Amino acid sequence: MTKHKGPEAMTLPLNSILSGDCIEEMRALPENSVDLIFADPPYNLQLKGNLHRPDNSLVDAVDNDWDQFSSFGSYDSFTRDWLAAARRILKPNGAIWVIGSYHNIFRVGAELQNQGYWILNDVVWRKSNPMPNFRGKRFTNAHETMIWASKSEGAKYTFNYEALKALNEGVQMRSDWVLPICNGHERIKNAQGDKAHPTQKPESLLHRLLVATTNPGDVVLDPFFGTGTTGAVAKKLGRDYIGIEREADYREVAEKRLKSIRKYDRTSLEVTQSKRAEPRVPFGQLVERGLLNPGEELVSPRGKVAKIRADGSLVISGTKGSIHQIGAKLEGAPSCNGWTYWHFRRDGKTVPIDLLRQQIRSEMRG
Repeated sequence: MTKHKGPEAMTLPLNSILSGDCIEEMRALPENSVDLIFADPPYNLQLKGNLHRPDNSLVDAVDNDWDQFSSFGSYDSFTRDWLAAARRILKPNGAIWVIGSYHNIFRVGAELQNQGYWILNDVVWRKSNPMPNFRGKRFTNAHETMIWASKSEGAKYTFNYEALKALNEGVQMRSDWVLPICNGHERIKNAQGDKAHPTQKPESLLHRLLVATTNPGDVVLDPFFGTGTTGAVAKKLGRDYIGIEREADYREVAEKRLKSIRKYDRTSLEVTQSKRAEPRVPFGQLVERGLLNPGEELVSPRGKVAKIRADGSLVISGTKGSIHQIGAKLEGAPSCNGWTYWHFRRDGKTVPIDLLRQQIRSEMRG
């Protein structure tokens, strides 16, 4: 167990699995101490009897005691209590993901709004290899729904938009994610060779989710930890995790799994950042640093030449202004990105001044 740096450092049990009821355990944690919560609560499937395939073999369905509730009212009370406990421990700019099926997600969504969470997106996880509908009386249930919500309406939640775009080959990430269900070598088995948990989620789902909405060093809590997929992916990605799991068999499997996980190296954990998140570099800093000199010429795409002045402004035909103002004036445009517009000459070649800005930013990042 490690301790988190900050006001809650004395009591936050990082990188460990807490044994017990998730509501009680969350109530014992410090207020405003967690960056993100991923919750995979019981779905309350309300299964009636056994489910058989066409060949009469038995389907290994979710019929565990932890998924049994006496009524919708009982399930709603449970949902209300765990969501309230979760909201208390979220930092002001924290967020929560809740995954569910048509059996429960609408009830969870309503309660999220009742408690003051602010829904940001619902994301459909479309399973590329869903289990068929054996009875042939309904559509194949090929997706689950995730709700992403901030703690409150004005929260400055984390969203690594550019990283998601890079993950999706330069295209904006959509709210429907096509990923396979957990099977094959990823499906964890118990000592008897059976699947250790009936609703184990694939690591690909948690990878995308954590890359999207957390940063290295963030604290991620999973109140329904199961076999530890959230913790495994968090550990790989350099996030701290807290798991809560009341079932001893699941804890045992999760602890064994987590011991074998290794964190990716620091360089591998870096993701594509939004340009707005980059350190601001004034053009004048290039002049101060001697990367460009007063009197040196900059060239526009149309071959217009402006001279650099000692204060970092440009002058052309008696008109003075910033790299952006002069570029806009030459193009007759309301605005201009001077960093990509202007070039300087080196060794007979023209080079964008943005290259020098990136050089300074690289130094600032260390």
